[in-house]
Amino acid sequence: MFRDAWERCRSNLLANLIAGIFLWVFGAAICLGYYNSIYFANLLNLLGSTKKEFGYLYSAISTAIFGGLIPYFLLLFRKNVPLGKKLGWFFFFAVFWAVKGIEVDAFYRLQSILFGDAQEKSVVVSKVLFDQFVYCVVWAAPTTAVFYGWKNANFNWGDVKEIKCFHALLKESVFLLVSTWLIWIPAVTIVYSMPPNLQIPLFNLTLCFFVLVISLFDNKGGGIDGTRTRDLRRDRPAL
Repeated sequence: MFRDAWERCRSNLLANLIAGIFLWVFGAAICLGYYNSIYFANLLNLLGSTKKEFGYLYSAISTAIFGGLIPYFLLLFRKNVPLGKKLGWFFFFAVFWAVKGIEVDAFYRLQSILFGDAQEKSVVVSKVLFDQFVYCVVWAAPTTAVFYGWKNANFNWGDVKEIKCFHALLKESVFLLVSTWLIWIPAVTIVYSMPPNLQIPLFNLTLCFFVLVISLFDNKGGGIDGTRTRDLRRDRPAL
């Protein structure tokens, strides 16, 4: 099953890795700038203050924009949205990723309770491992597979193969996990190296940057549709 997931990832591997490298450099630059430049730190702290003031509302709106609407409009621009599905896909991307923003925010808060808020190496490593190998495995990958399966089934729950067949759910989840681990383990390491109020903003910025870069480097009409490294060719009208 992992071999099959790897073979599926290979079709967009170069674009994903190039995007990943840009993403890691981008995130590392923000992190280093925050800890080495008082002016840059003050600028980011304004963003962190906004996140602290509006809490889950900020997470919902910002993640809907960076994780959902920007990928949607890229899909629209590249003509990867099937005819007659523009409105449905728009609301799906907006609502799914707004909810995902709240979910990720709640998960980050849970991690703060479990491991603390210090930016020490042991704390960061614990959060990365719990994020990628517990949260993503048990919850994030399966639920994303189900809801994107629902979208691909024209929003008909009865046609969602990931619900009707556990093997299909497992196969799709493994693909999402392999895709995620390839790119996002270094990325979330950078995210967890920042103070709590800046983790959601940095997650959103790196996600948006990843979407933009992979769109530029993928010349096959692919890219991502909000599931970090998903191949857009699977979301064409035939599905």
